[in-house]
Amino acid sequence: MPLTPEMIPILSSVSTATITTVLLKKGLRNVWLRGTEPLRPDQPRLVGPAFTLRFVPAREDLATPESWSSPISTRAAIEAMPSGCIAVVDAMSITDAGIFGDILCARMKKRGVAGLVTDGVVRDMAGVLGTGLPVWCRGAAAPPSVAGLTFVAWQQPIACGGVAVFPDDIIVVDSDGAVVIPQAMLADVVKMAAEQEQVETWIMDEVEKGAALPGLYPMNAENRARYEAARKT
Repeated sequence: MPLTPEMIPILSSVSTATITTVLLKKGLRNVWLRGTEPLRPDQPRLVGPAFTLRFVPAREDLATPESWSSPISTRAAIEAMPSGCIAVVDAMSITDAGIFGDILCARMKKRGVAGLVTDGVVRDMAGVLGTGLPVWCRGAAAPPSVAGLTFVAWQQPIACGGVAVFPDDIIVVDSDGAVVIPQAMLADVVKMAAEQEQVETWIMDEVEKGAALPGLYPMNAENRARYEAARKT
């Protein structure tokens, strides 16, 4: 099932922590993209389909400044990105070569790309921040991508932060980092995540009132009945 406009506000109200719990209940443990930290602390939670990009280790005959003009380049990939997508970049966790700088991020922002998620780093930090494009990454490095990486493809399965991400999987990203929701599980996850968030909100209210955790988190039958009754009021 594709991401629908009705699903976006629901997922936007659910933390990535809750989503990882829901996916764990469905048997998926490896869904949190390691190293995807917000570049600035005030970035909003984002929801969108993954537009994937893949780098491999640099090879001297391919990883050159001239490659930026190739038909297979990050520049060409950006022009293929649809509005509302989240660019997810497999940079092999390399931290000494910036995959994107301010000009590329500015173009992504202009095209309506919702955000950039990578297990690598960016360059031109001040300029990237100035574009207003929300970015989750490992930090910044001055050298360009070709100093350590070769760009090879977009819209293919990738490994980002040790997690398999397929094109059009759903990405949810907030202050805890990025989580991938397999497209085939989307409808179930949306339903379960909304319910889980309501349950945890009620539990937090009970904790604020002084309730002890045993029997409350997770809920026993008595507290489940109290929760259900509270929902009806």
